[in-house]
Amino acid sequence: MAEPNSLIAHLIELRGRVLKAVVSVFVVFLCLVYFAQDLYHWLATPLLDTLPENAQMIATDVASPFFAPFKLTMVLSFFIAIPVVLFQIWGFVAPGLYRNEKRLVAPLLFSSTLLFYLGMAFAYYVVFPLAFSFFTSVAPEGVVINTDISSYLNFVLKIFFAFGLAFEIPVAVVLMCWTGVTTPDKLRAKRPYVIVGVFVVGMLLTPPDIISQTLLAIPMWILYEFGIVIGGIYTRKKEEQEPQDEL
Repeated sequence: MAEPNSLIAHLIELRGRVLKAVVSVFVVFLCLVYFAQDLYHWLATPLLDTLPENAQMIATDVASPFFAPFKLTMVLSFFIAIPVVLFQIWGFVAPGLYRNEKRLVAPLLFSSTLLFYLGMAFAYYVVFPLAFSFFTSVAPEGVVINTDISSYLNFVLKIFFAFGLAFEIPVAVVLMCWTGVTTPDKLRAKRPYVIVGVFVVGMLLTPPDIISQTLLAIPMWILYEFGIVIGGIYTRKKEEQEPQDEL
């Protein structure tokens, strides 16, 4: 059982690191808030480029023109500050890890951040143009497409989170292999079920069109296979390290 003084010291350190993480997000927000309107226009570009002639985005709520860009800036500030937030988490948990655990966790923190960013970039540059083109092309005759800015923001943020989390599959696979929950061979044997599963997840996390569902499912499958390869490498290293630790 930890001593009271030790527990208080840990709580003080935790408070300091949480404060640093919050301050980092706030600093990024201060740097971006002036460009809030430009940032929202950048976010809306994939939709604006596919809207029919004379169609435009609208604001159905009185405060939407202010709060929608403000909300986007807050969320974007957190996304940008994620490396600092993860660094603070790493600084808090690292002293309690063994050397071999540190060799695993540090690369995973870096790769998880990179994969999350890649998932968001894939959604913005690949999925959005194709999905919005599909949505606007299937609008019934006589229907004018005027998307509300708040509804659009909520929609794209959900897609960003969906693709960002989906791109974390290799990290999850590596962790499962490293902790002994499963093995690369067992994961390969479950490949048919995984293929069906990723398409089901794609159906649940994306709009009801086959394009965006497939664009999420296929990268998830590829990342699953990539995770198995990396998990096999980490597992072999762990097996080689254990005899050395016993000597």
